[in-house]
Amino acid sequence: MLSRPLFRFVRDDQRINFMRGRHMGLIVSAVLSIASIILFFQPGLKLGLDFRGGIIVEAQTPGPADFSKLRAALDHAGIHPDAVQAFGSPRDVRISINAPEGADREAQTQKLVDGVKSAISAAEPGTQVLRADAVGASVSSELFRDGLLALGFSLAMILIYIWVRFEREFAISAVVTLVLDLTKTVGFLAITRFEFDLVMVAALLTILGYSTNDKVVVYDRIRENLRKYRTMPLRELLDLSINETLNRTLGTSMTVFLAALPLALFGGSTLTGFATVMLFGIVVGTSSSIFIAAPLLLLMGEKRLRKETEAG
Repeated sequence: MLSRPLFRFVRDDQRINFMRGRHMGLIVSAVLSIASIILFFQPGLKLGLDFRGGIIVEAQTPGPADFSKLRAALDHAGIHPDAVQAFGSPRDVRISINAPEGADREAQTQKLVDGVKSAISAAEPGTQVLRADAVGASVSSELFRDGLLALGFSLAMILIYIWVRFEREFAISAVVTLVLDLTKTVGFLAITRFEFDLVMVAALLTILGYSTNDKVVVYDRIRENLRKYRTMPLRELLDLSINETLNRTLGTSMTVFLAALPLALFGGSTLTGFATVMLFGIVVGTSSSIFIAAPLLLLMGEKRLRKETEAG
């Protein structure tokens, strides 16, 4: 006999009426997504080095960084950075410089990097340069285009997969929900001002994959119950299916959330943004599987799904 788990988020016999709040859930989701689209254009995303081009130098000073002293040293060297800011500990400094223009950009870029290293080392003796990266404007625009293509291609493949595995209503509901999840995450990036770079594209693709898996689990139970309860109204059947998968959904989400949390807290400049966006995406993806995907399915497939089930 299988032992019962020590902890469950809800009782096995719990029956929460999720569909009662379906209209409010859809309205709130639509408003948040529209606001996120507005934020995408104004103030817009903070593009990272991969997408805007330029030079990034990260260094660690022996003690707490004196930013006014570092800026003065760079100005004295004829270098005018776009930003000199802290990241991580008080000793960590990140210097951003726009990509040089004109002929012989490679030589100019190397000259700028060497000049930054010399200036900060003179201002703060003992400073260690941790990273120095440069991306040209043409390369950055190509990377940005490829990143957007990757997101679009991922959504297309998800649509095809769910369309083949489930009925049309399931596929459309899932992809619409994923688009809503994606727009909310973009809005979160615009608000938090995390740099949008290739790492963030990877985070968005990971969120899409996780959210798709979550919705497939719920949809599988809905399809099973459509065959099992042939006379039950679709609204009641959706509530039953969500309640039956709720412990699994919340348990999986909590596991992934707890795995990503240490990266968000202690991951440093490279991983903190990625993990924080992942945490947000996990919350959005889990809630949308319950409050958005199922109501959309009810809205679009109430008559057709029941008719096909009766015919089968």
